[in-house]
Amino acid sequence: MKFLPLLVIILLSASCKKGQADFVLKGTVSDLTFSQNLTGASIKLYQVPVGTTQQKLLGTATIGEDGNYKFTFPRDKMEKYIIEITKQNYFSISKEVFFSSLTIEEDNIRDFSTNAKAWVKLTFFNSSPLSSDQLNYIKQAGKEGCSECCSDAEQILYGAVNTSIYCVNNADTEYSYFYWVLGTANQGLKSAYTTAFDTVEISLTY
Repeated sequence: MKFLPLLVIILLSASCKKGQADFVLKGTVSDLTFSQNLTGASIKLYQVPVGTTQQKLLGTATIGEDGNYKFTFPRDKMEKYIIEITKQNYFSISKEVFFSSLTIEEDNIRDFSTNAKAWVKLTFFNSSPLSSDQLNYIKQAGKEGCSECCSDAEQILYGAVNTSIYCVNNADTEYSYFYWVLGTANQGLKSAYTTAFDTVEISLTY
């Protein structure tokens, strides 16, 4: 029986050690456009306490030439963590990492990737306008689902039109739309290849 207190102390010590252990969250961030590491990007880690939406900054770093990042932080009970990665002229990354998915037994690996930005200038000009004229167009290929993206829904332009619309796209990919002028045989596909960090024009005169 004399060994029982010693056993309790050992168990309590192990329990405290486990409770105080740190999470290690690390990975690599890739530049899909140029098939290389995304060097020079800023990466931030936030924690969100249970039952709240409040984000508290845990750490920030700049990604080096190897493209790697690493955060070591206490194993405090949280709802989740949020990783945000930004670099000028690249699409931002924001990803949730839930507390329940993390372990202290080994490093937690999370790799990310993003594309460089490019832009397309959509120019529309009605050369002989009537008030009844109607141009419809809808995107066929191009970046979707981002806050800067142009709509994927059908667009309609009426009457006298002389306008330009700028749309963001993944660099080094195609952007295209199909158009038709209501009540005429004028229809077709317009497209262009968008170059990284640059703007290309797609012009339509009808």
